[in-house]
Amino acid sequence: MSPSAVLPESTRELTKAGVNHTIAKTAPSLKPATNGTSSKLAELDASKVVFTQNTSPKAVPLPNSPEVWAQQTCTDHMMTISWTSTTGWQAPHLKPYGPLSMDPTASCLHYATECFEGMKLYRGFDGRLRLFRPECNSRRMLVSSTRIALPAFDPIELEKLIIKLCSVDGEKWLPKSRPGNFLYLRPTMIANGAGLGVQKPREALLYIILCCFPSFDDPQGTMVGNPSNGNGVTTAFLALDRRPGMHLLASQDDMVRAWPGGFGYAKVGANYGPSLIAQAEARSRGYDQILWLFGTEGEITEAGASNFFVVWKTKEGSLQLVTAPLGGKIILDGVTRRSVLGLVKERLGSELECVERKFTMSEVVEAMDEGRLVEAFAAGTAFFISSVSVIHFRGKDLEVPIAEGTTGKYAALIKTWLKNIMYGREDHPWGVVVEETGV
Repeated sequence: MSPSAVLPESTRELTKAGVNHTIAKTAPSLKPATNGTSSKLAELDASKVVFTQNTSPKAVPLPNSPEVWAQQTCTDHMMTISWTSTTGWQAPHLKPYGPLSMDPTASCLHYATECFEGMKLYRGFDGRLRLFRPECNSRRMLVSSTRIALPAFDPIELEKLIIKLCSVDGEKWLPKSRPGNFLYLRPTMIANGAGLGVQKPREALLYIILCCFPSFDDPQGTMVGNPSNGNGVTTAFLALDRRPGMHLLASQDDMVRAWPGGFGYAKVGANYGPSLIAQAEARSRGYDQILWLFGTEGEITEAGASNFFVVWKTKEGSLQLVTAPLGGKIILDGVTRRSVLGLVKERLGSELECVERKFTMSEVVEAMDEGRLVEAFAAGTAFFISSVSVIHFRGKDLEVPIAEGTTGKYAALIKTWLKNIMYGREDHPWGVVVEETGV
């Protein structure tokens, strides 16, 4: 029998079949095997955490200090969980933060078998620690890991491990005396087994770290340079003499971030590395991020690594909040994106219609020319809700309206709603309280 007679007809079907097989084998509680056989591999289990206390704790840097802007200072502990194709997931270890050791032939160093998540741990104004919708990040990481042949896991167990690390290090690193601050959470999975063969990984490492991180959503603009302070620490600075808000450089025809049938929807390293050279060049020219366009029509996808929104009036006079759809698997299903759409539908449904559809840069230019463009903003974990004030497109800087001087009206409103949930000013199920245990 020829191969075409037994294999799925399309690459998409192959990918789907491969993902389902991976889940059935490595996390059978999520998707039992259909052939009647059961997997013998151990599944991820947060109840088996082994804790080793850090006996050489570090000092906590001041907010907005050079150490914070360097994004290199992590908390005292990290979570690590090993996996092998013969035994499955081993016991999680909550241990002192430190370097990883792996063979130079490790798969992740050669074949981009790596995925991650971006989250934040918040110190509320009520004194409590919170995560924002951590179940969404955990589920998305499952999508990412299985897309690149890494093992599956129960997202609930990952969420428990995230909360465990936060409960131990949050008390010290987000002191109650500094409400309104956050730490950046980075769950990561890598294929760390030795061997240069191009094949499905036989070993993997899941680890979780907490990092001191600056706020990139300042209304006066973001980092446009990186001079050294003379001590080897890179310090960001703000361009206060330019128009407030994000400045975006629209990509050209020879640049593309993601494509249909690819993996733009998964948070894998291969989505980010190739975009860094264009991002660096954009920053050298005074822009914050690339506005990624796709296809000959200039279809708008994402702003840097964030989702992109516009508010405009239709030609018929109705007000719409428009963002790119998820259906083509080009766009990342951002947790902030999902939350923006949910809150607007719930709280502004009679005023502002949420529309998820393909739209082009030409449509944005037309809305500008006709006075219908109200505002634009980027939404993501790092940049949060950041109003866009300039888009460079086809040789011209196009100025986007900013109704309130440093931010758009709707961006400011949405940002306030989200912050109230994240920092405990509003009791909401999206704000998951972390009980502090310390060490």
